[in-house]
Amino acid sequence: MRKIYVAGHRGMVGGAILRRLQARKDAGEALTLITRTHAELDLTSQAAVRDFMQAEKPDVVILAAAKVGGIHANNTYPADFIYENLMIECNVIHQAFAAGVTRLLQLGSSCIYPKAVPQPMREDALLTGTLEATNEPYAVAKIAGIKLCESYNRQHGTDYRSVMPTNLYGPGDNFHPTNSHVLPALIRRFHEAAQSGAEVVTIWGSGTPMREFLHVDDMAEASLFVLDLPKDVYEANTEPMLSHINVGTGTDLSILDIARMVAEVTGFKGRIETDPTKPDGTMRKLMDVSRLANMGWRAKIGLKEGLAGTYDWFKAEQGDIRGQAAAIRPV
Repeated sequence: MRKIYVAGHRGMVGGAILRRLQARKDAGEALTLITRTHAELDLTSQAAVRDFMQAEKPDVVILAAAKVGGIHANNTYPADFIYENLMIECNVIHQAFAAGVTRLLQLGSSCIYPKAVPQPMREDALLTGTLEATNEPYAVAKIAGIKLCESYNRQHGTDYRSVMPTNLYGPGDNFHPTNSHVLPALIRRFHEAAQSGAEVVTIWGSGTPMREFLHVDDMAEASLFVLDLPKDVYEANTEPMLSHINVGTGTDLSILDIARMVAEVTGFKGRIETDPTKPDGTMRKLMDVSRLANMGWRAKIGLKEGLAGTYDWFKAEQGDIRGQAAAIRPV
């Protein structure tokens, strides 16, 4: 009976991973699934995490907990983003080791890569240049998490792994008017426009930046695929101090084409206009996913199919939302 602790099970990715693990358990796999809410366990508290790990003694830890947000949140609360994420990683990874956990999976972000980097972004682009200024504190924390895992592996012989997803979306996403990422912001904006009968939706920038999006259910599947890889297979496809694995679709679309797709899914019949006076952000952020593909995993959920399902979830959870629309900008 394997005991698996999923940190961050109430988040979009952690929730999707927990659903897949529960399906395995329901199908007969011998699993004990352990979760704690933030109210039950503050992952920024070293003593609390130590006591929890020593009491539960999980066999496997999946670290999907993090403080996350869009450009506005990252710019407004940089100290919170670097401090809380560093504390979560340090506490969970070290206390997992102290409790005898030999296998751990840490989830990161594509923002770990430099601002100016050849496309698509390969794993070996890490630490080769300057980070994007708007999310540098968060990126530094996630890079530290990768290096924590690698360093514990080198010194202590653990099997701690890291996966770096591209932009994610899906059920459980954050549709907040100012703190959401570009795709949920677009969904909310076009939903409100369709409901109100608006004739025009204006998106930030020229609409030409290219973005890649991965459905959260694909991310959950990829995470468990990497977690379950035999150690020799994982090590044969990585390097001791370059061990993280990109997760994405390997394809991207322009923001304007994505906006048109969202308009179709939400039933918006009006015009889409761009505002070139607003910033475009990075022109392209595409992941090189050949490392993961070589190990046998590829994304399955197409963007239009995924958007339709996400919009259905949004309507069911949020209802007919009114209020100030989100500012749409590339992430």
